[in-house]
Amino acid sequence: MAVLTLVSKFFGFIREMVMANYFGASYITDAYAMSFTILTVMFGGIIIAISTAYMPLYSRINEHKGKEAGDYFTSLIINFLLSVTVVISILGIIFSDQLIAVLASGFSGETARLASFYVKTLFSFVVFSSTAGILEAYLQYKGVFLPQIVSGYFVSICTIAAIIISAYTSCYYLGFGMLTGYILRFITIAIITGRRRFQYTPVLKYNADVKDTLIMAMPAFLGSCAYSVNQFVDKTLASRLVEGSISALNYASLLNGLIMGLTITILSTVIYPRLTQAVSLKQFDRFSSMLSTGITVVVMIALPFSLGAMMYSGQVVQIVYERGAFDQAATSMTSSAFFFYAGGLLFFSLNELLIKAYYSMGNMKTPMIFSGIGVIINIALSLMLISPMAHSGLALATSIAAFFSTLLLWTGIQRKYEHAVLLGSKGKLLKIFISALLAVGGSYIVYAFIILPLSHVIIMRTVQLGLAVIFAGIVYLAALRLFKVEELDLLRSLIKR
Repeated sequence: MAVLTLVSKFFGFIREMVMANYFGASYITDAYAMSFTILTVMFGGIIIAISTAYMPLYSRINEHKGKEAGDYFTSLIINFLLSVTVVISILGIIFSDQLIAVLASGFSGETARLASFYVKTLFSFVVFSSTAGILEAYLQYKGVFLPQIVSGYFVSICTIAAIIISAYTSCYYLGFGMLTGYILRFITIAIITGRRRFQYTPVLKYNADVKDTLIMAMPAFLGSCAYSVNQFVDKTLASRLVEGSISALNYASLLNGLIMGLTITILSTVIYPRLTQAVSLKQFDRFSSMLSTGITVVVMIALPFSLGAMMYSGQVVQIVYERGAFDQAATSMTSSAFFFYAGGLLFFSLNELLIKAYYSMGNMKTPMIFSGIGVIINIALSLMLISPMAHSGLALATSIAAFFSTLLLWTGIQRKYEHAVLLGSKGKLLKIFISALLAVGGSYIVYAFIILPLSHVIIMRTVQLGLAVIFAGIVYLAALRLFKVEELDLLRSLIKR
């Protein structure tokens, strides 16, 4: 998964670099980012919530009633989700102008027209995405993770092709790349699921199992929307700032998502079906062992990445994006947002794993409440910080809200579930923090003293940063070994395998 996800993120990386090269931080990228955010808020939460609620119920049905009953239940969920997404897609396409007028009130003229067209295009692929989401959850429970990652390559490859075509023809073609990619992804996942002998039943029926899924999905939907809502609030407020503010937030958020996608998302994706199965079989010691180990590994990975991203935010943005239409001003805007988003990376990561722990126990309501509180905190802080800090204040508000969400999720699970052990040793966190601080702090000394006789600034920065990261990695692993953090052996064994 790590290798294939790395390739997937590489394609996504190239996609954003190509976008930055041809369109920079302009009204075009503002319109595209805003329309995609609207789509994510309206649909992303629904699909994620239903697929998340689907897995515990599917586990119960499959384990106690057999594969045929599990396949029938899966078909009912797919058919229900299809009926909902088709209706909402049609409404979104018809009322795209009104959506932009309300949700991106700072847009006007060509920016508003372009955003409205992108909404029409992007809303068209939701039908394919919704079905693929349920089939992907079905495959994950069956222990199939790799083909779905490969199928995601189509989205980035088609989007890259659309960006290049749009740059030389019309920017209105930009949204068709993602539409084509998601259609190809759906076809691929459908073929893979068919080969796993999934028996689809074309029946639209509202039975007790579907009702239970929706009851569980509703709070999960509201909870899973928290991050998307925070991003939406940021971009809505940023639409009132100078041109390029939305793009800067979007590029910075994508870098943050790249780090999480290569590390934490893999862990939470793999561990969620196993946590669900452990709860179904009442194996609570196994549940606690997996959760405690998962939290420690999250901290081990996210903390050094967070510190490093903050320290080298300017260099990273310059290396990744600064070329073509993406100039130094765009780099400055994006790097400041990336700095504050990176500060919340550890909390974003812990939230993702802790929420999955609640969901595995069938508790969708508590994460929803805590996520709602986080959204309120984010909105309040955004309104306070936007005036003195512009778009950077919006990124800072999101990270602070993530911290409070983590605090609520952590204390909530400790009080409600006595059998859930979150952390075996508090001293281990201190050891990891000291190790990360030594590694990242020492790397900056190496970075500062490396003088390279290279005329090309980007190449020079890349070599400097690469050597600093290698040094940081060596120091970090040595420090963890010195402090005898046993999860390091777990990571080593996984790498060997």
